Amino acid sequence: MEQIARLGTGIGWRPEIADAVERMTRAAGGVDWVEVVAENVCPGHIPEPLLRLRERGVTVVPHGVSLGLGGADRPDEQRLRSLAERAEALGAPLVTEHIAFVRAGGALTASARLEAGHLLPVPRTRDALDVLCEHVRIAQDALPVPLALENIAALINWPGEEMSEGQFLYDLVDRTGVRLLIDVANLHTNHVNRGEDPAKALDELPVEAIAYVHVAGGFERDGVWHDSHAHPVPRQVLDVLADLASRVTPPGVLLERDENFPEPAELERELGAIRGVLEKAEVRAAEGRDAGEETAVRDAERAPVAESAARQRLGLAQAALLSALVAGTPVPEGFDRVRLGVQARALAAKRADVVAKVAPELPEILGTAYRPAFVAYAQGNPMTDGYRRDALSFAEHVLLTGRPGDAGTLRELRRWWQERSGPAPLSQRPTARLARATRRVLLRR
Repeated sequence: MEQIARLGTGIGWRPEIADAVERMTRAAGGVDWVEVVAENVCPGHIPEPLLRLRERGVTVVPHGVSLGLGGADRPDEQRLRSLAERAEALGAPLVTEHIAFVRAGGALTASARLEAGHLLPVPRTRDALDVLCEHVRIAQDALPVPLALENIAALINWPGEEMSEGQFLYDLVDRTGVRLLIDVANLHTNHVNRGEDPAKALDELPVEAIAYVHVAGGFERDGVWHDSHAHPVPRQVLDVLADLASRVTPPGVLLERDENFPEPAELERELGAIRGVLEKAEVRAAEGRDAGEETAVRDAERAPVAESAARQRLGLAQAALLSALVAGTPVPEGFDRVRLGVQARALAAKRADVVAKVAPELPEILGTAYRPAFVAYAQGNPMTDGYRRDALSFAEHVLLTGRPGDAGTLRELRRWWQERSGPAPLSQRPTARLARATRRVLLRR
């Protein structure tokens, strides 16, 4: 494993705080680097503030959220190409993604294809590890720079897990040489929600493989910690950061904030608190450790995972879980029904929030009725093709049912839907014929 680049203290770049971030990168003791959500950047149309940062030599790291390397299907080639293009366009020293699955079903399981719209946990089993390692190698071969993977927060535990999180991450690094993006807020979240000790996880994982660290805020409600990225960083998360920093000096630490953005001065105070934790960490990485030592990569020549064995078992398990979460099918055996209910409601609420951002006209047209109507719609209509299609499908559902809204609201919604679901070449497939029939019904209303 090559020496990991020193990044310093950074912040997640978002358009809402672009000006503040740009000022902080110019200030002494401000921001050393930024991370951007990869899917929100188009290589040919990089936002001007990001271009200015690049021109000044500020490091920009693309952070992917849609690969789903922990899913049963092999990584999508187009998604990998897109991530590679963004890394090259931004001149990034590495790219990052998550140890998670985001979709399930399809040909492998002979079931409907479902999208979670969220990062869901991978079972810590040998089957899941075998599949994940193969997917990581595929991604490493396709990307022009090193890859680092992030541990995620979760509300639910998989039954029959065979490893702790630290052991799972250790074996993943050992077998693939992949780097790690350790999110200390997620370690705290899993401590509250799943009873997992952050210190034990830090004891077990290979700290020498850490590329950088995420720090973020959240809140606790009814015994569940919500990793919101919309609240100040709590003391408990900074304590986990301090524990990690006592074991190794992380090459980089980054503050994540995705919503409810505070004044720039508050962001600067949070960055200062992070720096204070790092400065107080007196214990450095063990002396004598050769930072450039190659990590042993076991099973490098391991045969691809057989479709009929581990991959299919994983695919069936993930499809059953995701279907229970987004389509209302029975809860798979061994899962906590209450926790799955909490997760299902959270997924529906997130869908409503993201669709409102993708199609802001919908909450404007429907007013206060938008959110309860969308959450009710989501319970029986799983997402299958991304948030933009989800917005159109929701509008179609409202127009077909005639609820909510009066005649004027429905006329305005119908105009919006007609403008965005324009004509397409005719197809004789049954699903296409059904869509055309639906369109005719809607146009007659």
